[in-house]
Amino acid sequence: MKKNWGKRLIYGLATLLIFVGVAGVLTGCGKSDAKTATKTIKVGVVGTTDNPLWTQVNKNLKSEHIKVKPVSFSDGILANEALNNKELDMVAFQHYAFLHQEEKEKHYKFSVIGQTYLTPLNIFSDKIKNIKQLKSGDKIAIPNNVVNAGRALSVLQEAGLIKIDPKAGDTPAIKDITENKLKLKIVQVDPAKIMNLLPDFAAGITNSNFVKASHKDPIDDAIYKSSFDYSDKTNKPWINVIAVRTSDKNNATYKKVVQAYQTKSIVKVMNKTFNHMYTPAFKVK
Repeated sequence: MKKNWGKRLIYGLATLLIFVGVAGVLTGCGKSDAKTATKTIKVGVVGTTDNPLWTQVNKNLKSEHIKVKPVSFSDGILANEALNNKELDMVAFQHYAFLHQEEKEKHYKFSVIGQTYLTPLNIFSDKIKNIKQLKSGDKIAIPNNVVNAGRALSVLQEAGLIKIDPKAGDTPAIKDITENKLKLKIVQVDPAKIMNLLPDFAAGITNSNFVKASHKDPIDDAIYKSSFDYSDKTNKPWINVIAVRTSDKNNATYKKVVQAYQTKSIVKVMNKTFNHMYTPAFKVK
């Protein structure tokens, strides 16, 4: 009896193992109920203005199981530092000129993996309607940071008001002005204050977000409109980009984030939410 009992026990266990094995194979042939893990990608941004764009990007990425988490900084310099320190996966707040300046000064090894948008930088005034009304000795306010000051000077040159030494590159300074027929007094001011200070100046140039904040249109209310076409080579330094550490430039997940950004849905958000503030700097596929 003991021998028979032992044989039955062994036979029963063997049958159970075979059953479990077959069930496992059958289960493997069907759909798994386990949810695919979502990858979170941290992107450094400045402020929260672009959040509607990233909300749409996340909608576009839902089927890819990728989620972008914007990490807001008060200063782009800090965001680039965080990317270099591997605290972020990518950054999306700066144009080529600012990025190249950072790389040159701090020896960062970053690479651009996608373009986002171009913002206008135009001339505004509370006193005159056209730049032809500017008089000798008039004061012009421009941003007091190196990169935007350089772009503002380029706008003044495009408008025919000054000439700049070509050797100055993308970020010329006031000292690089070689011709100023009207002897305009160009004053560097906090860009956030320029629109409110227009009564004290003949004209001023500042970023479109500050123009919007003053309840004016970045294009329609300008007394001079600079070129706003991203395909124009002269505008390339001012195109905003998504950048990563060079070692990650071929990361497949990061490329999917760029693909989710460069879509018709993002253009729609730009037009609806950021009318005349952003223009897409990419071809919609």
